Amino acid sequence: MLNPRRIDQAATRGPAGLSRRSFVTTTVGGAVGLALLPGVGLAQAPRPGSKPTEQPLAFVTIAKDGTTTILCNRMDMGQGVETGLAMICAEELEADWSKVRTGFGDQKAAYVDPLFGIHLTGGSNSVKNSYQQYRELGARTKAMLVAAAAESWGVPAASLKAENGVISGSGKSAGYGEFFDAAMKGTVPEAVTLKDPKSFKLIGKPTGLVVGKAKSTGTQAYGMDVQLPGMAVAVIQRPPVFNGKVAKLDSTEALKVKGVKAVLPVALDRGGQGVAVVASGYWAAKKGRDALKVDWDLGGVAKPDTAALTKQYLALAKTPGTPAPKPEFQADASAWAKAPRKITADFVFPYLNHAQMEPLACTVDLKADRCDFYYAAQMPGIDAMNLAKTVGLKPEQVQVNVQMAGGGFGRRATPATEWPREAAAVAVALAQAGKPMPVKVIWSREDDVKAGYYRPMTVHRAEIGFDASGKVAGWQHRIVSQSILKGSPLEGFGYQKGVDGTTTEGMREPYEFPMNLSVHHPDVNVPVLWWRSVGSTHTAYVMETLVDEIAFATKQDPVAYRLKLMEGNAKADRHRAALQAAVDKSGYGKRKLKPGQAWGVAVHESFESVVAYVVVASMKGKGKDRQPVLQEVHAGVHCNLCINPKAVETQVQGAAIMALATTMPTHRVTFKDGVVEQNNFYDMAMPRMPDAPKVMTVSIVPSNDPPKGMGEPGLPPLAPALANAVARLTGKRQRELPFSFA
Repeated sequence: MLNPRRIDQAATRGPAGLSRRSFVTTTVGGAVGLALLPGVGLAQAPRPGSKPTEQPLAFVTIAKDGTTTILCNRMDMGQGVETGLAMICAEELEADWSKVRTGFGDQKAAYVDPLFGIHLTGGSNSVKNSYQQYRELGARTKAMLVAAAAESWGVPAASLKAENGVISGSGKSAGYGEFFDAAMKGTVPEAVTLKDPKSFKLIGKPTGLVVGKAKSTGTQAYGMDVQLPGMAVAVIQRPPVFNGKVAKLDSTEALKVKGVKAVLPVALDRGGQGVAVVASGYWAAKKGRDALKVDWDLGGVAKPDTAALTKQYLALAKTPGTPAPKPEFQADASAWAKAPRKITADFVFPYLNHAQMEPLACTVDLKADRCDFYYAAQMPGIDAMNLAKTVGLKPEQVQVNVQMAGGGFGRRATPATEWPREAAAVAVALAQAGKPMPVKVIWSREDDVKAGYYRPMTVHRAEIGFDASGKVAGWQHRIVSQSILKGSPLEGFGYQKGVDGTTTEGMREPYEFPMNLSVHHPDVNVPVLWWRSVGSTHTAYVMETLVDEIAFATKQDPVAYRLKLMEGNAKADRHRAALQAAVDKSGYGKRKLKPGQAWGVAVHESFESVVAYVVVASMKGKGKDRQPVLQEVHAGVHCNLCINPKAVETQVQGAAIMALATTMPTHRVTFKDGVVEQNNFYDMAMPRMPDAPKVMTVSIVPSNDPPKGMGEPGLPPLAPALANAVARLTGKRQRELPFSFA
C-alpha cells in the first residue's frame, strides 16, 4: 500500500492549485530550470532568508498537537539522511523529538542541493551540503514561532523561551502548534543566531531512525509498494544485447494469459526497443512476457565480451593514455626504472551490478494535462524535465513524488532518467492505444542484472620504483575504464581535458608519491554508472595493497610505514587520526593473534571522510577452493562533526559487508557475445550472515568541524585491508577482484 502520509504530502505540494506552500515552491519551468544547470543559480541573488532553500514553510509543518513534520531535500535509501537532516533542523528548532516525523521534498526549487543548485542525492553530500541550511531552517522557524507568540500575547519576543516544542514566558505557555499557522504568515528573518555546539541536545547523540519502527515491522512503504486506483502493472522484455531492436513480434500467446491487458512496443534508454506487457498484476505480466515470441534485430550492435575486453584493456594499460589534469598526477616518474627495487602490477576489476535489495519500480499516472510519477528519485529535478519531454507535457505539469528506497548505491541516479522514462513510455503507449490507466513498471532482479547499468570494468597498471627504506623514486600509473560522465548531463561536473574525474578519484592521497597518471576511456556497448563510492572502489584497492606490498618488501610494519609516509603532510592529519583509532581499538601490535590468523590494514579518504580498517582474517578450504574468513573488523572514522553516531556506525557496518561481497567468488558481471551471463544472486555471490565478522567495531574521531558525508566512505578500504591480510596468510597478492586462489 502507498503510505498515506506520502499521499498527503504530495497533495500539499502539487502544482495544481494554490496552497500555503505555493509562494516558495517555484515551478520546474522557472527557477528550477536555471538551478539545474551547472554553475547557474537563480536569476538574481536574493537577500538572505528569501531563497527557496531557506523557506521554513517548504520544509516544516507543525500540527495543533505539536506533531512536527520535517521534509528531507534528498531521497533516503537506507543511509538515514531523512533522520539526520531532521535532527539538525530539530536541534535549532528546539522541537520535541518524540513528535518529529519525516517526509520528502520533490522537484521544486526549495529542495535543490544548496551548494550545487541541482536536485541530487549522491556523493555523500546530503548532510555535508545541507548542515548549515537545516540549522538555519530550524532557527528561522523557531524565531517566527516566538514572534507570533509575542504578538499574540502582547509581550516582547525577548521575554519568551522556546524549548522542547513549547513557548513560555511572561506567565504564559503554549505548544508550537498553537502558533504555527500565524508564524508562517510572518516575515522570514534574514539572519538568525545559531546555537553553540556545546549546547546541542540531539546532534552527536546516537539516535534511531524516525522510520526505524516502520522498517523493522514491515509497514514502511517503498517505491515498489505504490498503489493507485485502477492501476495496472507492466514488465518489459528487453533485447539480449544493449541497443537491440524488435524485428518481429508475436504476442498471440501472451494476450491469452489471464489478466494481460496489452502488449506494446516501447522505446528504451540508449536507443533500443523493447516490448511491454501490461496486466492486472505482476505475476500475470510476467507470465505474459514469458509467452512472448520476439525476434531481435542485433545487426550493427556491438557485442562486448569480457575475455576480449580484458585482453584489450591490459594491452591499453601498457601504453600512455590521456594525462590526468591535476598537477599531483603529472610528476616525472621516469626514475622508477632505475630504482633498486621495483613492482610492476596489473589489476583487473569487473563490471558490477548494484544489487540493491528493492528492484526498480516506477508508477505513472498520465492524464491529458498532468502526469504524476511515484518512485525513489535521486535526481527529481533533472528527471522531471526529461519525463516532461517523454510524456509530451510542460515541466510544470509533471510532479515527481519521491518515495523511500530499499537501497540504491547509485543505481537510481541515471542522468538520462533511464528507468522512469521507460515507465513513462509505457504510459504513453497505453494512452495511444486507447487504454489510458495508471501503470507501475517493475523490474525483476533478473531484469536489472541483465539489462541495467553497471560499475565500469577497470584495469590499472602500476610501475613503481623504490629503495630499501620504502622511499618511492617514481610511480608510473595508467587506468583503463569507461567514462561515467562523458556525454551525460553532468559531464561539466568532472570530465576535464579528456579525463573523467570519477575514474581517478582516490589515487595517490594521502601519500605524496611522485606519480605520473594517465587514463584511457574506451567506448564499449555497456551502460555504466556510479557504484557506491565510485572511483574509490578500485583506486583505494590499488593504492592500499601496493603501499602494503612496499612495506612488506622493505620489512616495515604496515601501520608504521603508512604513518611515516604521512609525516609532514597536513592533509593527512585526519587519516592519521582515523588509522590510530582503528589500531587502538583493535589491539594491533599489543596482542598476539591465534595461529592461522593475520592482520590487514588500509586507510582511504572518499567524499571528504576518512575510514581506516584494521582487520583480522584467516583462511578456510583447500587449493582453488580456499577462501578468506573475515574474523574481526575495526573501523576508525573521521567525518568531522558526527551528527548521528548510530547512523555512522550502521553505514560503516553495511559498507564493510558490501565491500566483502566484491572479494567473493563469482561476484561480478561478465559478458559473452554481448549478453550478460549472470541472472540473479544465485550466480553472483553475495555475503550471507555466516560471512559477517564475529567482531565489528566503529570508532569515531571527535571533531567540531563541519560534517562530511558517510554514505560511501566505509566501503573502499575494506577489500584492500582483507587482501593485505590474505597476502600474509598465503604469500600471494590478489591483483584481481573477486579473489582467486586457482
